[in-house]
Amino acid sequence: MWKNDVSRYGLISIVLHWITALAVLGLFAVGFWMVDLTYYSQWYRTAPYWHKSIGILLAITICLRLAWRYFSPPPNAVTTHKRWEKQISSVVQGLLYIGMVTLFISGYLISTEDGRPISVFGWFDVPAAGALFDNQADTAGLVHEYVAYSLIALTLLHGAAALKHHFVDKDNTLRRMFGRKP
Repeated sequence: MWKNDVSRYGLISIVLHWITALAVLGLFAVGFWMVDLTYYSQWYRTAPYWHKSIGILLAITICLRLAWRYFSPPPNAVTTHKRWEKQISSVVQGLLYIGMVTLFISGYLISTEDGRPISVFGWFDVPAAGALFDNQADTAGLVHEYVAYSLIALTLLHGAAALKHHFVDKDNTLRRMFGRKP
């Protein structure tokens, strides 16, 4: 029930997957909205504070997810999946992880260039690295923006593939991510 088995995901993998999915979509929406806030907006300081705090918590979640994946490997691919589907799935999943890690690093570099730590909801602070290179916040900001759009595109592709498997192929790919046995 808690761990993955050969045919389905366990509860821990499922919860970590859906927390990640909701956080990525939510952070993208907030990030997209907050870049247009003016200094006089009531959300000018609050939105970035929440964005950074949730981003740090998501980074911790991804570390836990990767560790859990090591201790509880994902189930075997559905037997009806074609070879190219398995390959694309592996590539997209790898790119999703690389994209998230890149977003965490670039967001950290944007937020800590001025030497101030990142407060995570007042619970703890992530120490600042300070300015490590010229125009750090601007360069990291561009990376953050482009990778965020790429990550959303990959997320939509990932979701579309799951829906295709569920509605077109009528296999158990999506059901497994809800903990159902084939």
